[in-house]
Amino acid sequence: MSRAGNAWSWETDRDDVRRDAALAHERFTDSGRLGAGVRPVVGESWRRSALHGVDPDLTLPRLELTGPALHDHRDAHPLAVTMPLLRRLLLDGAPGPQILAVGDVSGRLLWVEGDHGLRTRAEEMRFVEGANWHERSAGTNAPGVALTLDHEVRVFASEHYSRGAQRWSCSAAPLHDPDTGALLGVLDLTGGDHLASPQALALVRTAAAAAEMEIRARRLGGLTPTPSRPSAIAPGAAAAAVAGAGPHTPVRLRVLGRDQGLLEVDGRSLELSTRHSEILLLLAHHPRGLAGDTLGALLHERDASPVTIRAEMSRMRRLLGMDLIASRPYRLLRHVGTDVDDVRRHLAEGDYRRAVNVYEGHVLPRSEAPGVVEARHELQAEVCEVVASRADAPTLLAWSEQPEWREDPRVLTAALRATDPASPRHDTLRVRLHRLGR
Repeated sequence: MSRAGNAWSWETDRDDVRRDAALAHERFTDSGRLGAGVRPVVGESWRRSALHGVDPDLTLPRLELTGPALHDHRDAHPLAVTMPLLRRLLLDGAPGPQILAVGDVSGRLLWVEGDHGLRTRAEEMRFVEGANWHERSAGTNAPGVALTLDHEVRVFASEHYSRGAQRWSCSAAPLHDPDTGALLGVLDLTGGDHLASPQALALVRTAAAAAEMEIRARRLGGLTPTPSRPSAIAPGAAAAAVAGAGPHTPVRLRVLGRDQGLLEVDGRSLELSTRHSEILLLLAHHPRGLAGDTLGALLHERDASPVTIRAEMSRMRRLLGMDLIASRPYRLLRHVGTDVDDVRRHLAEGDYRRAVNVYEGHVLPRSEAPGVVEARHELQAEVCEVVASRADAPTLLAWSEQPEWREDPRVLTAALRATDPASPRHDTLRVRLHRLGR
């Protein structure tokens, strides 16, 4: 999936987006033709929805689990242990009414909680526990697309394939087993327009990572069993920086403001080549893995053939060891946290000053790999959206002085608005904006 497909600017007028998506949806359902203004992630999902035979006017999700069968499946599911944490993160103290939903890998919603009024309205479109909201059952919707693509996604209003869902907006992220990487289910926030914003998507992504870490913490504490790895994945001898590190040793990748990533394992650091930095970042953002051709497209090599990718992965294994990266698909055998994740976590927690401080520069700023460029632009957009609208004046002023943001008109405008017009800083900001033609 192209990450760019998730990245229309939230600064765009929402009524315009709603109207344009509705017109494009009508055209597609009438003729099968997609307009140029449809986000790729949405257009591709509309096509799949049509192939699955979803009727945009008549189809309601199937109700597959009810009563004791629902309760038994829910109680036995590995995601059950994450629900107290998810309620605290996403429902307790929520700024407005919203619905938290968690589904299994097949798309069946196991928990649907939150605002009572919203849930009553959602029943009309069968957004209820036990209903299957996978894309092939309900058409384009955030939890369904997130499961299909194994990637976080937001779906705004008229972008839903079913017209009965077009009054709603949602953001969703897949949930994985932290030890095996297996897809366990999906986390979703549903409600008004704001739940398809970059901030909502960042919050869902962060909550999903926290839920996965909750599963790992319980396993390390002996509260739940650790699943065995598939027999085809046999850890080899560790090499270089990962030598001797156990399966739960934290592995971190720093890519902000760095042309070459820094891999940190067990107190040791290793500077990676640009290409290895790009590969490791892409795999960290796709925990279920990437096929060779997909990874090649995200790297955009002139020769992105499977042979080229295999050769590059072979070099990485010689450097990092056989126990970090698996094949078919290429995926990480351990969780690799990144400083990109740190920024998003601080944004979701409302610690905007810390988010600005952690943001030491753009993601691998010299990389031209399409997947990295999209990750870079997506993080920039999220930081601008959240900090500009939520942070206090001192944070905005500090932000405007960071080298990578000093010439960004979005940052300067936000800082100017928060500064006392009588302050010399106000004049300085105004002059800098004027130099940029603003």
